[in-house]
Amino acid sequence: MTAAQRGHQVVLFERQAELGGQFNYARKIPGKEEFNETLRYYRVMLEKYAVDIRLNSKASVEELVTFDEVVLATGVQPRQLAIPGADHPSVLSYAEAIREPQRVGHKVAVIGSGGIGFDVAELLVNQVPTALDINAWCDEWGVDLEINQAGGLKAPQHPASAREVVMLQRKTSKPGKNLGKTTGWVHRASLKQHGVTMLAGCEYLQIDDQGLHIRHQDTVQVLAVDSIVVCAGQESVRDLLGPLEKAGIRVQIIGGAEEAAELDAKRAIEQGTQVAAAL
Repeated sequence: MTAAQRGHQVVLFERQAELGGQFNYARKIPGKEEFNETLRYYRVMLEKYAVDIRLNSKASVEELVTFDEVVLATGVQPRQLAIPGADHPSVLSYAEAIREPQRVGHKVAVIGSGGIGFDVAELLVNQVPTALDINAWCDEWGVDLEINQAGGLKAPQHPASAREVVMLQRKTSKPGKNLGKTTGWVHRASLKQHGVTMLAGCEYLQIDDQGLHIRHQDTVQVLAVDSIVVCAGQESVRDLLGPLEKAGIRVQIIGGAEEAAELDAKRAIEQGTQVAAAL
């Protein structure tokens, strides 16, 4: 968008059928519906500045050699679990669970208690998200808008959970330690209300038809779950980088493709703006 605003002829290759990348996962999480507006804004602006958008198109080196500048913003992919049985049918990546929550069973183990793990757990336990329904939200959190009760508070009505979920992490620190300081407590409270169990200091041993085998507090146990959702981080997608460099094409890498850890939309958008402004 920024490059097109500044007069460049821009072609945007997108291998998926829609624009958005990780935003298309984030916008489906209860409480993050505002990302729909972020994507709507960019779709409008890309059309306004006549960006040539090519959906369902995986860019090839042969195509890219014809351009003066190439910016690699290919993002990330879920990191796979490296334990015996990781290819069991009960195992899904966070991307698969968000795209097709109907594939996730009733009893679920979420591996990883970072931001993505909390987001996936929120999606899986919420039968009917309340973020966009003021009355339902007030009932859930005990807010009396009529102020008929002291302090504008009333007894909260915790909604029933859609699934039984246990979240696990290797680290012994508090689950969700690195969540936002002003919002982390809300996510922890919401999942607690939905009966989510959180276990820290876990060692993942194997996965089989019995479920997920772990060692926790020096005790080996089997979590008899229907589904195991892996939220154990991401890896940068850079399959084009080597061939492009070999072809002598100068490539600038931004966003998740540059740094997958602590994926940050604000940082990625800022990088895109700065790179385009410097062309």
